[in-house]
Amino acid sequence: MKPLTLAELPSPAGFEQLRPALREAILAHKAARRLPVGDRVMLLFEDRETVRWQVLEMCRVEGLRSPEAIQHELDTYNELVPAEGELSATLFIEITDPGKVRPELDRLVGLDEALSLHIGPHRLKARFDEKQMEEDRISAVHYVQVAVPPEAAAELAKPEVPAAFVVDHPNYRARAELSGEIRDQLVRDLAGGRGELVPAGDSARASTGDPDEILETRGSVRLVRPARPQAPGHLIVEPTQPAPPFKDAPAELVAALFSLAQEVARRVEAQHGACRITLDATAPLRLDLYAPK
Repeated sequence: MKPLTLAELPSPAGFEQLRPALREAILAHKAARRLPVGDRVMLLFEDRETVRWQVLEMCRVEGLRSPEAIQHELDTYNELVPAEGELSATLFIEITDPGKVRPELDRLVGLDEALSLHIGPHRLKARFDEKQMEEDRISAVHYVQVAVPPEAAAELAKPEVPAAFVVDHPNYRARAELSGEIRDQLVRDLAGGRGELVPAGDSARASTGDPDEILETRGSVRLVRPARPQAPGHLIVEPTQPAPPFKDAPAELVAALFSLAQEVARRVEAQHGACRITLDATAPLRLDLYAPK
């Protein structure tokens, strides 16, 4: 599954308009991806859509609007997008009595060695995020991944093959069978994911009803003022025709793009005192120029 890029997020203003419908869609999506393992452990399987929503909500709550700040959130949460041949989940230890939280968590120290996915004859140990681990303490939320080799993924796609997440800890033993919708979701994740619940950036900009303004066209590239700028002085230099990512773009197109961007950067700096340029090497070729806040 590919990490998310800045171009795949709606603008902050676009997200505000889309949010009510998207919230309903993501709640239903998450409901189909939750798996209780006993009465203490809950797994929420992450994909591009759960991560996209998390990034958008964090940016909304924290008032982040600049491409640089939003990219920082993307870099943080993209770690939850499962890599090829992996499942990714957020694990919650659910303790409802506040007075028992610490004692119950202490009883579950070592949980990181006790969670595994069983698919037929395959026993696949979950990998916990080491940055969250302490030797003698455990938190209530953990990020986990499970590497699923192709032969095990093929077995998971067969409904008749038993599959379950298992916790085998001295103080907590539980088993959750995989069947029906959640099994279908995980099979889809291993096959590369599903279509988008949240429109990509260009679709979201269009949904606001205000088109981007083309300020200048110079051969194969153009200068655009976005309808919903994400920072002071925000301008975009992009090809006039659909283009591949930077790493695959023709050298002459890249040269034309940077030539125009260099001129525009001087204008932005003269007006705002400074100019930053961002380039997402995995997204369709374009440069975003803006004044840092």
